Amino acid sequence: MVRFAALGDSLTAGVGDPVGDGLRGWAALLAGGLVADDADNADADDADDGSGEAAGGAVRFRNFAVAGARARDVAAFQLPRALAYRPDVVSVVVGMNDTLRRTFDITEVALALDRTCAALSARGAVLLTACLPDPGAVLGLPGPLARPLARRQRQVDAVVHTLSARYGAVHLHLADAAWVADRTLWSADRLHPGERGHRTIAARFHALLAERGLAHAAAPGREPRQPPPSRADALRWLATAGTGWLLRRCHDLLPDLLRLAGAEVRHRARGTGTLLDLRAERSLAAALAAVSGPASVSGPAQFAGPAPASGPPAVLAGPAGVGSPAASARPVPVPVPTAVPLATMGE
Repeated sequence: MVRFAALGDSLTAGVGDPVGDGLRGWAALLAGGLVADDADNADADDADDGSGEAAGGAVRFRNFAVAGARARDVAAFQLPRALAYRPDVVSVVVGMNDTLRRTFDITEVALALDRTCAALSARGAVLLTACLPDPGAVLGLPGPLARPLARRQRQVDAVVHTLSARYGAVHLHLADAAWVADRTLWSADRLHPGERGHRTIAARFHALLAERGLAHAAAPGREPRQPPPSRADALRWLATAGTGWLLRRCHDLLPDLLRLAGAEVRHRARGTGTLLDLRAERSLAAALAAVSGPASVSGPAQFAGPAPASGPPAVLAGPAGVGSPAASARPVPVPVPTAVPLATMGE
């Protein structure tokens, strides 16, 4: 029996992939592809019914992710429940909501993520992580508004890369422009992956786990079973839930973002824009120094397969679905996506 737990925000909670009266999402789809059941007929596409918990002949799955969660929420509330569940494999995908708050503090994010990863690794769990796209760029914000968010997301992704390498995580790269630009992967709200997007994430994680000998059932199919969202669906979301989302961001982000945008304009007018980049680099260095202690374990544990190779995390770079070893899992900021369609993966 393999236990799989999923921690994170709305991306992992399954927003954008409704099933019945609940949500499914990439993690539930992936669960069915980890280990085939006793009858060798596991259906990776039906791993979860939207309830957040699924059981098969060889895999049990619990989804602890909550929409809107930040790194500190995962450490404070989701981590204790996950530890009590005693997972063999656990995903920790969070951080974009942190960048969309006026209280953003990269050191706080780093400490929370390190606490979470260290505790789970100490229990012998295989960690799954992912870096995420820059919300300012993918939302198509003007440069002065987009650049501060780009710096924040680069900081978060750099921390995730560093901790992924430290704890031997299986790491998925979702920060590239091609992933964001493919509109067929997104739901009506343009904020979360749709069914095709969730299936794509699940299939890419499955490929990485299979490379390590840690996935033994069929990969989840990439083709959606539900029709793609229509323009009417997008307008309906904007008139209902979308309005609330925008109002919340205007309350807890917009004033601070406008202040940061003003600083961007002033520095660019003076030709001193690089000072803002240097300031971000210093805060990132301080955050990494705060979590620079030794790793709790040398690498991920084994379950239902041969021991994984040691070294940095496996990375699947780009949306093409081609796995590669972890040469690109670097503890430095990742490139900012250049495409700017209205899509992201936070709350």
